[in-house]
Amino acid sequence: MNHSNLKSAMPFALKSAAVAGALCCAGLASAQSSVTLYGLADAGITSVSGLKGGTVTQLASGIMEGSRWGLKGTEDMGGGYKAIFTLEARVELDTGSSSNRPISGSQLSDRYSQASLLGLISPSAAIQGAYQAAVNGVDGLLAAQFGVNVTGNVFDRQAFVGLITPVGAILAGRQYTPAYETFGTYDIMATQSGLSAGQIVQFPAVFEIRSSNALAYRIVKDGISGALMYAPGESAQGGSRGQLVGFNVGYKTDVFSVGFGYNTKNNELGEKSLTSSVLGASMNFGSSSVSTLVSKITDDNPNGLSVISAALLPQLAALGPLAAPTAAKIQSAFIEAFKQDGTLFHIGYRNVTGPHTVSVAYNNYNDNRPADADVSSYGVAYTYALSKRTDLSAVLVRFDNKNLAQVAPGGNGYLGGVTASAGTDSTGLALGVRHRF
Repeated sequence: MNHSNLKSAMPFALKSAAVAGALCCAGLASAQSSVTLYGLADAGITSVSGLKGGTVTQLASGIMEGSRWGLKGTEDMGGGYKAIFTLEARVELDTGSSSNRPISGSQLSDRYSQASLLGLISPSAAIQGAYQAAVNGVDGLLAAQFGVNVTGNVFDRQAFVGLITPVGAILAGRQYTPAYETFGTYDIMATQSGLSAGQIVQFPAVFEIRSSNALAYRIVKDGISGALMYAPGESAQGGSRGQLVGFNVGYKTDVFSVGFGYNTKNNELGEKSLTSSVLGASMNFGSSSVSTLVSKITDDNPNGLSVISAALLPQLAALGPLAAPTAAKIQSAFIEAFKQDGTLFHIGYRNVTGPHTVSVAYNNYNDNRPADADVSSYGVAYTYALSKRTDLSAVLVRFDNKNLAQVAPGGNGYLGGVTASAGTDSTGLALGVRHRF
């Protein structure tokens, strides 16, 4: 999964769009207009076990939060009306680039890279060899999409303009989706570090984190918050291809919070694809807080796989009349493998005492598909505030992979990728420094 990053002290939904605070304060006096340069620099040393190369130690950007810089602006037009904009770009401190690859590189899980695990089995050695060769070719295309901002978009994190009114805000552009905002709010880590619940469901991702071409309405009033989002796919073929629809609703007091979020997106054929629903709740006990969430994920028509058959025909030409049915069978196998039907569960505890913040969490993904790729994680994260802007962090997390699960821990700004083989567990240790400006 691509990663979003927010301070743990505030709910994800409030910080992601930087809108809710302005909604609450739209009627207050402020400067007529302003533009702010802001950002965050986060880097450190990571050590991850269970990979093909054994234990891999490296410098990484995005231990707790993905490094980024951005511009945000507001114009107070009076009467409770404000114009706002946000442009936010990621940056990798270890390389200076705007994208990165998993620690395990282009390797995919065995259940996507071995023909037999995809159900492609033939008594004919020639056909079996053709199956595996074709799978290797498809994996090359899939691996090219495995990473963070692999297309290198400049303002990949956020890019929107909006109008705040006395009855809510209307925003247009690239934004966080409603279901993911709910997830981030009730993840005790607020999506930070390898201890976040989202880390165990990296590929295929179980959430649409952000949506381009999105039109959203958001409101926060008297502890009640809500959002509606519609994003047309803007496909050249028209129709509902690639469109996303989502909403969330929440209620918050000083002690208790509850929320629900929902996203559904169509694939490139206009069929209902990845659908995610999240229910979460949290309670505050002075310096401590407890948060939990459960998310149901389904996807019967995975996105982007309908072109596999046509792409394979030239490679399978030597099979003669068997080429077309073989290509169709391989495409069907990948579609079946990438379908999703699972439940993500998270519970976490956080304590803040002076400069010390300690968080513990347990996460579990129950995979109901034939692969039965169940995975769980648990661990502890600690930060020590050197100042209001700078802190040190340490994260220790363990991933337990069962059956065909094969996930390795990463950080908030990067993916761990996959372990050496199906069922291999992994431990991640990360030490970092984070500075906000």
